[in-house]
Amino acid sequence: MAKVITMGEIMLRLSTPGFQRFIQADSFDVCYGGGEANVAVSLANYGHDAYFVTKVPNNPIGESAIAALRKFNVNCDHIVKGGDRLGIYFLETGASMRASTVVYDRANSAIAEADPSDFDFDKIFEGADWFHFTGITPAISDKAAVLTEEALKAAKRNNVTVSVDLNYRKKLWSTEKAQRIMTNLMQYVDVCIGNEEDAEKVLGFKPGNTDVTSGELELAGYQDIFKQMINKFNFKYVVSSLRESYSASDNGWSACIYDGNEFYHSKKYNIRIVDRVGGGDSFAAGLICGLLDGKSMKDALEYAVAASALKHTIPGDFNMVSRAEVETLVGGDASGRVQR
Repeated sequence: MAKVITMGEIMLRLSTPGFQRFIQADSFDVCYGGGEANVAVSLANYGHDAYFVTKVPNNPIGESAIAALRKFNVNCDHIVKGGDRLGIYFLETGASMRASTVVYDRANSAIAEADPSDFDFDKIFEGADWFHFTGITPAISDKAAVLTEEALKAAKRNNVTVSVDLNYRKKLWSTEKAQRIMTNLMQYVDVCIGNEEDAEKVLGFKPGNTDVTSGELELAGYQDIFKQMINKFNFKYVVSSLRESYSASDNGWSACIYDGNEFYHSKKYNIRIVDRVGGGDSFAAGLICGLLDGKSMKDALEYAVAASALKHTIPGDFNMVSRAEVETLVGGDASGRVQR
């Protein structure tokens, strides 16, 4: 199994019970999560040697975040303790035509204030096969953007394959700042993952007549921008998840991939959503797992789509599914019959 490094922010998630609105809730459900942490949990579940790199406060909340990762066999040896606080996000889960809402309380979190000197990146990447980060981490703060680039430089010095999930968050930065910083970071990236909004907001590529709100897809447009992205950044693979948003409760879910020669569109799943947070992270983890396992790009993509389809049925940020469950779905069994 491969050694995979992910780096980013793990946050305390406070979500309203069921589908309650914030104003209705007298309590919150508690769990932990964050883009790269979610990827690490998935890869550990699949048997890979997954490491998560971050900084958390040296208090019981920071310890609880680490414990949440260790529960799923994520290696936390390179988590630094210090800083003032753990980031928090509040989630109100939508239903039908009412969208979900996220409110961030993460300013001045421990990882946002971290310095590259907090980490020995050459030691961290020693013997590593893969490094994954998202566009969320450099968006957290200017210091986090510097930290991300230093990690990427170390990954390249150690001949580590790098993937990014572009993950544009308009509540964290503007499109102008995102494009300025992320365009620079793309020089270190081998595998670029995103959706139609990410490609447009983060890198300035718009796929044909695709409408991110309605979910109307024009696959030819994706192939065109994928070619442009590979020509500009020399990616090995460009990958996009494809979400058709019928409502907050029901989505169509598929993906496409391009390697500079062949364009492939996966099978589509129609999903009744339990929790869509972490869906993109579970997709990225499934793709990384498939590629590390030596699957063809088509088979790796099918594995990723199936894994993320299953995640949409699980509450919380983490995708708590096994290889066997993913492979069963890839094989065509989507019956949901009781296993006994």
